[in-house]
Amino acid sequence: MKLKPFALLLTSLFPLATQAAEPQVGRYVVTFPQGDHVEYQGAYAANFPNGLPVGVGSGLQFVGKEGETLVFATVTDRGPNADSPKSGKKESKIFANPKYTPLLMTIRVAEGKALATNAHALHDESGPISGLPLPEGLIGATNEIALSDTLQQLSSDKRGLDTEGITPDGKGGYWLCDEYGPFIINIDSNGKILKKYGPQAEQGEQGVAGGLPNILKWRQANRGFEGITRMPDGRIIAAVQSTLDIDGKSKNSAQFTRLVSFNPETGKTEMYGYPIDVDAYKKAKDAKIGDIVALDDNRLLIMEQGGDKNKVMRNLVYVVDLSQASDLSTFDKDKAPEFDDAAQLKARGIKLAEKKEVVDLRKLGWQQEKAEGMTLIDNQTIAVINDNDFGLQAVLDNPDADDKKADDYEVDGKGHLTRDGREVATKIALKPLEKPASQNELWVIKLPEALK
Repeated sequence: MKLKPFALLLTSLFPLATQAAEPQVGRYVVTFPQGDHVEYQGAYAANFPNGLPVGVGSGLQFVGKEGETLVFATVTDRGPNADSPKSGKKESKIFANPKYTPLLMTIRVAEGKALATNAHALHDESGPISGLPLPEGLIGATNEIALSDTLQQLSSDKRGLDTEGITPDGKGGYWLCDEYGPFIINIDSNGKILKKYGPQAEQGEQGVAGGLPNILKWRQANRGFEGITRMPDGRIIAAVQSTLDIDGKSKNSAQFTRLVSFNPETGKTEMYGYPIDVDAYKKAKDAKIGDIVALDDNRLLIMEQGGDKNKVMRNLVYVVDLSQASDLSTFDKDKAPEFDDAAQLKARGIKLAEKKEVVDLRKLGWQQEKAEGMTLIDNQTIAVINDNDFGLQAVLDNPDADDKKADDYEVDGKGHLTRDGREVATKIALKPLEKPASQNELWVIKLPEALK
């Protein structure tokens, strides 16, 4: 693919931008000039002769410009994993490289290229962390079963994190958010974990400072915080990816997902309801937040996405105003607002945040399933990036004639798939994702108007 020099690319893409009727887009495929890859020597290594591609893009933060070069910070998630059938009543995941450590990296965009370098492994006083699920009973445990690529059960890790967002801390480091806990994590510029906040202040051996509302423990498994941003006044806002599932009863009908405000200086927390596009989805749980970005002390950009009623993917960016939104924590003691429909919310005096669509990525030609990182370059330009899931997928090998979906099977914990309690010859194989899904795409989008 021919690429123009970066300065010329911007000129050609964004002529007279203030008069443009449509957003203008610069598209890049992120490459790794240092040859970075994830080691994989498992049962299906022949399908990945060069190892697995690094999967950056779970979060994105614009750092600044070096001449004409745009510089971003990005973070990976928990590592190369793939879906697998349930183990009993518990969800399971295949971890192709259980020793993988989530990374902090830098992306530089210039002269038509987006280059990812400068990898820093996330670590604490005990060394590099992993992305494995936490043991059952600990803060943030999802009760997922971690499996090897041959479906053998793996050990959990009390220090595991599934990082999903990044924002500056104002002191040279970053705040990250995590899907497990959900946790908010402060790191330095080299990836060292300085502090970790979660829903409870128990079990200090986990290094969790507590401080976040306990109701967050009802996040759907592995759908904790998906986006994080720092407001100009220093507050941290973290977005729960999907609707809370309180007592296992609210995820399908809740009208909103929660935005958590946390002041790291005072410890004060508040929670606001972001109104999902409930009518677009078959069930409310299908809506997902991709990322969030602060515009000022009251307004955010939020990426909402998910498969609609026809299983067609949606990827929309909204401006969200929190100025009139109710603090949900004042209502939780009576009854969690997740159980209220729109009329009941109004009757209780609960106001959700207000939102207005800014851009529909699908209308611009976005083909990736998700946009998991989003950042603001200036008041008229945003950047978005996908997570390529490390370029692997799980597929059924030799499925039964009548059972061609993974959900038709269970894992027995001994390396076998079963159906109706009977061991079958069907296996789960790991294969490469096809392009473009296997690539990290970074888009620089100049909007028709400034974000006022």
